[in-house]
Amino acid sequence: MPFFVPLLGLAVFAQGTSEFMLSGLLPDIAADLRVPLSAAGSLTSAFAVGMSVGAPLMALLSLRWPRRRALLTFLISFLLVHVVGALTTSYPVLLATRVVAALANAGFLAVALATATAVVAPDAKARATSVLLGGTTMACVAGVPAGAYLGEVWGWRAAFWAVAAVSLPAVAAIVWAVPADGGRGPGGGAGADGVPPAGARGELRALRSRRLLVILLLGALVNGATFCTFTYLAPLVTEVAGIGAGWVPVMLALFGLGSFVGVGVGGRLGDARPVPLLAVGGPALLVGWAVLAWAAGSPAAVVVLVFVQGALSFAVGSTLVSQALYAAAGAPTLAGGCATAALNVGAALGPWLGGAALSTHLGYRAPVWVSASLLVTALLAAAVAAARSRAPWRRAGDGGDAERTEQTAGA
Repeated sequence: MPFFVPLLGLAVFAQGTSEFMLSGLLPDIAADLRVPLSAAGSLTSAFAVGMSVGAPLMALLSLRWPRRRALLTFLISFLLVHVVGALTTSYPVLLATRVVAALANAGFLAVALATATAVVAPDAKARATSVLLGGTTMACVAGVPAGAYLGEVWGWRAAFWAVAAVSLPAVAAIVWAVPADGGRGPGGGAGADGVPPAGARGELRALRSRRLLVILLLGALVNGATFCTFTYLAPLVTEVAGIGAGWVPVMLALFGLGSFVGVGVGGRLGDARPVPLLAVGGPALLVGWAVLAWAAGSPAAVVVLVFVQGALSFAVGSTLVSQALYAAAGAPTLAGGCATAALNVGAALGPWLGGAALSTHLGYRAPVWVSASLLVTALLAAAVAAARSRAPWRRAGDGGDAERTEQTAGA
């Protein structure tokens, strides 16, 4: 694997840190800019909406650019708006920077997925995907706590400066190491993955695949379940499990560590054995959410299941992302953009459903039961898709991107 691929993962780490770090900085931002806390909270919503809407749009916009130019444009834009955010004293300007940062993040991730999977062997898409998504998981483990620490010691602006600084090595790596066409010849030659570039119309046609739509739906449901519980993990830990509030950062980091392990498993197995991984991992994820909801009063059970569910969620989720790239080999950039959008739709929908369920008699266990319900929906959708088609997944090997017609009853 070319060495610049992990450095693209470093950029994804910076972007993931930027997306999640505001949860610990909102009170300081609200006080500094003299706005209500709810207005400061809109900064997080603006980023989520920008990611969901911007991913396919930015991917489509970048199709006519060489990938190195697209990566540099998106990453430098992301870096500069964080500099502006760190300097501004205006809430509207800061809100605008969050939207622009989300659009740049969405475009970068879509192109980075296409680039990384184009420069590795055709049967290594899951491994390349896991390197990039590993940046997101490390943002949960290290980036978000580090951002919160910087905000506490030097103020919230220091966290914005840090995100910009971490992005710089990736900019240098792209300039130095990414081929001018990034594995995609603008004139129409085949890329490094052997798939000729299809252009905007060709990529849009490739997105009509029913299999791809099923995979995107499953990705949104699985990620929705993940972030439904993750968003409300703190009150579950403190109010139901009875673990002290001081241990909440440790529990969040434990979930992030599990997700890092899960992405590694997805990268190792997602190319050669996606069907067994999804067929076992999907039901196991459902059982895990149900057990966590039932046993949330036990601190020991919560500690174990937080790690396990983080690992299962990201093993299944990262495999679905790589399967989306396999399913639309003729539309690698737009497939990456749509996968990014699907994950962010889930990340927005899950917490909303979990919040709505908090008013029920289930209390802080309710979001976990919502996560289990979303997994039930995903498994039913996968079963229906498997019944209608004998080619729901693609497995590496036998020529790299050869279709495999395997019956599966779950995702």
